[in-house]
Amino acid sequence: MRYAQGGGLTDAERATRERLRLQAVERFESGQKNLEIAAALRISVRSVERWRRAWRELGETGVLSKGSPGRPRLSDAQMARLERELKRGPLTHGWADQRWTLARIKSLIGRLFHVSYTVEGTWRLLKRHGWSWQQPARRAIERDDAAVEVWKKETWLRVRGPRRSVGPGSSSRTRPGSR
Repeated sequence: MRYAQGGGLTDAERATRERLRLQAVERFESGQKNLEIAAALRISVRSVERWRRAWRELGETGVLSKGSPGRPRLSDAQMARLERELKRGPLTHGWADQRWTLARIKSLIGRLFHVSYTVEGTWRLLKRHGWSWQQPARRAIERDDAAVEVWKKETWLRVRGPRRSVGPGSSSRTRPGSR
């Protein structure tokens, strides 16, 4: 089910929903029908059916809230340790180059904390803690930016030649009188 705010329920909304489920349980026990319960509590019949099934299988505990599905699996202390390890670099953790990828960070989290994340979940975790997506510019080690600027100003102008201006004598298709 999608919610208006684009995610799940807040803690307060979850508590309100749980109160509704417990009221439904009272009505189950008194023998009311699903349609009556749905109308009285202003909820869908389908929700009442689902709650009744859970109540039959597990009793009252079957309709209690299971908590937020998106709670973070790394504590603040673990996240601080992960950040320290990321700053140490991929070479210290056994990779051949100095690039962190989401797959590598996912593997590192698994090794350090024995917690499994998906690549997308790893990205959400990092983003939630202020990390950003960056890709290093690929530059040759021998690159000399000053020499490149000199080359562009002097050599490239001689190779390319001056730009032609638009005006009389230019070969424009839209010039008046040309057919």
